[in-house]
Amino acid sequence: MRERPQIPGVAGDNPMSDDNGVAGLQRAVTELERQLDAVRSIAVRLSTTTKLHDLAREALSICLQLADCEAGSILLCRPEKRTLVFEHVIGEKAPELTGMEIGVDQGIAGKVFRTGESCVSHDVTKDSNHLREVGEKVGYATTNIVTVPLRSPRDEPIGVMQVLNKRGRPFDGHDVTLIEIMAAQIAAAIETARLHEQARIAAMMRFIGDISHDVKNMITPATSGAQTLGIVADDCFAKFDHCLRECGLSEEGARLLTGALKDLRELYPEIVRMSMDSSEAVQQRMAEISAAVKGAVSKPHMEPTDLGSIAESVEEMLRGVAGKKGVTIAVRCEPDLPTLTADPKQMYNAAYNLVFNAIDACREGDSVTLRVKRDSSDEVCIIMECEDTGPGMPDHVKAVAFTDDAISTKPMGTGLGTKIVRNVIDAHGGTIELSSEPGVGTIIRCRIPICRPGGEK
Repeated sequence: MRERPQIPGVAGDNPMSDDNGVAGLQRAVTELERQLDAVRSIAVRLSTTTKLHDLAREALSICLQLADCEAGSILLCRPEKRTLVFEHVIGEKAPELTGMEIGVDQGIAGKVFRTGESCVSHDVTKDSNHLREVGEKVGYATTNIVTVPLRSPRDEPIGVMQVLNKRGRPFDGHDVTLIEIMAAQIAAAIETARLHEQARIAAMMRFIGDISHDVKNMITPATSGAQTLGIVADDCFAKFDHCLRECGLSEEGARLLTGALKDLRELYPEIVRMSMDSSEAVQQRMAEISAAVKGAVSKPHMEPTDLGSIAESVEEMLRGVAGKKGVTIAVRCEPDLPTLTADPKQMYNAAYNLVFNAIDACREGDSVTLRVKRDSSDEVCIIMECEDTGPGMPDHVKAVAFTDDAISTKPMGTGLGTKIVRNVIDAHGGTIELSSEPGVGTIIRCRIPICRPGGEK
């Protein structure tokens, strides 16, 4: 168990420090009861759920209530990107903050994550570690803040928790102790939820493996049949041409026979190709689903990629789907875009899922627009942006979009489409921004580096 560090500038680290005798003891007992009530409350309420998002928000809500604070966040570490992500946020700016990332070396949160020591800022304007850009970006003013580390039961850092803008009196040592107790409970609960999630994923992966095996068995005859059909048809037409030359038919007779087979001769290569491509697409889709469930994506095969052409291919593929729903679909690509170093298949999958999900959410008469353009704020990135005029996302869906807890508003929906998009963009070192307003529509903006981070091609 890590020893709790003394925090400079916080009164009440010792319950007896500001009162003597009976009065001090009474206050110590009161604070102890408060802490025990907090532990009891969080233990009871957290035992009712194992879903990570619900669990974390419930715990954070309890913490804010007991500490009498205005807002709070749980930032979890994403080791592969060396960032802290605002995974769970409560407060008026929750939609804007959720999903935002900061480096593990940035701000008060980064400092607490690295050192493992709690930090109290009574006035953030005087704290040189405070990352003002975050508040400025979302239009929120922070006055005071407590940041405590989140550590797993194995004493490994997993993130930080922040509670801010305490009402009434300043934070004191009792508040910090209470918040640290809550953080320890939350960290343990997060770890438990992750174990449940891993077990669930393992079971689902076995199920998907069985389905993939069955799908492959069903597709193999179709693939083999298409290949055989192509070989046999080629051979038959070669024999037909030979016989036609040797049988001595009149020119008119030869023309009639050739004409009778003209349509078949022209169409069968395309039919064979379509059958082969469709079979490959089904297997690729199963691989995508498997990767999305695991929360991973295969290592991208980087090569020069024309993102504009990919966007146009997606529009062509989904035009019929949009038409059946009465939804207008369009692609807008800036001219002379730089060539992207990316995996073209993965980028196609990301663009396809963005547009397909948008169409699926829209009503008759709505529109979906896929844009590919330069990033005016960052010359080393290209933006792929999908905008729709649909009903917008409910807050509870928006809060977890593009996270492991992504959900769908459709009956039997899984949220896998957004996970596939996130996995692809993550694998390319990019970022995703979401803006959605009920009754107005949704914009999903993916920023993708033109070259891989670190100069890798």
